[in-house]
Amino acid sequence: MTSYKVALNFEDGVTRVIQCDDDEKVTDAAFRQKINLPMDCRDGVCGTCKCFVEKGEYELEFFMDESMSDDEAEQGYALTCQMTPESDCVVRVPVPSAACKTAPEAVEGEVLGVDRLSETSFGLRVKLAKPIGFLPGQYVNVTIPGTGKHRSYSFSSAPGADEAAFLIRNLPGGVMSSYLGERAKAGDSVTLTGPMGAFYLRPIERAQLWLAGGTGLAPFLSMLEQVAEQGADHPIVLYYAVTRAADLVELERVQELAEKIGNVTVITILAAEEDAHERKGFVTDHVTAGDLNGGDCDVYLCGPPPMVDAVRGHFAKLGVEPANFYFEKFNPTEAEAEAA
Repeated sequence: MTSYKVALNFEDGVTRVIQCDDDEKVTDAAFRQKINLPMDCRDGVCGTCKCFVEKGEYELEFFMDESMSDDEAEQGYALTCQMTPESDCVVRVPVPSAACKTAPEAVEGEVLGVDRLSETSFGLRVKLAKPIGFLPGQYVNVTIPGTGKHRSYSFSSAPGADEAAFLIRNLPGGVMSSYLGERAKAGDSVTLTGPMGAFYLRPIERAQLWLAGGTGLAPFLSMLEQVAEQGADHPIVLYYAVTRAADLVELERVQELAEKIGNVTVITILAAEEDAHERKGFVTDHVTAGDLNGGDCDVYLCGPPPMVDAVRGHFAKLGVEPANFYFEKFNPTEAEAEAA
């Protein structure tokens, strides 16, 4: 018997990954794993369990027109009570996780090490008690030993691994930064709660434009890891913009993954006037209409709010609107990220 992973993305940003056998309906598999997806009839009649399948192959059995139209089925909607997966799937559930009697999962971890990547960033490596199923680009809440507090960070590692990695900005006086820079040691216990977030890599069906500002590179590292494993038929252009040359952390890893994938172009930009570099300024000084492929592209952006706003304005000036624009904002403080 074959089993597939089905990622259930709830309306509140919580994601739970379940195992579903190849002869099992998604609703039944979720219920077996104590997640009560919306349902009423179980017979494809009421439409209560209708969700949108963002990724994956599946078979639909009986459904009535009153529950779901043929047009909706062609668009990717499915009744989970009639849906049997034929591959790993990503399913968008139009209700909050609490309505399905579930919540973000807490997984215990052990600090393996902290790497001082630059004056402005740390790398945190954590051994997990069990792998966390997440979509590349998503984040978790990480507890800070000895404080009773947590902070939210995107994975910079591949999904499903026994170890998790995070690229974390060094904020002087910050709770996490103080821990990483002064007290952290191998063996410290942390709890990771999640995954969460609407910023994650969708199926690559057209050209990709990825824009990373500083440690906003983290989710793109996770995305590159997955693409390196699964491949992509469309080109990816990654702009990596930082302040100083020393802030171009993990660049060697990015270039290695790009070479492995084969159709990735990496472009770096520095803002600091005193550092010599081929490209200076900001992302908006260099992104062209050509990068947007006439609008037939998906744009992913992770960076501070001013960068998101500037890029939106830049697209308007170029007169090109991308097919999809996914972004995650993070503030240069310890506020949690906002994704759309």
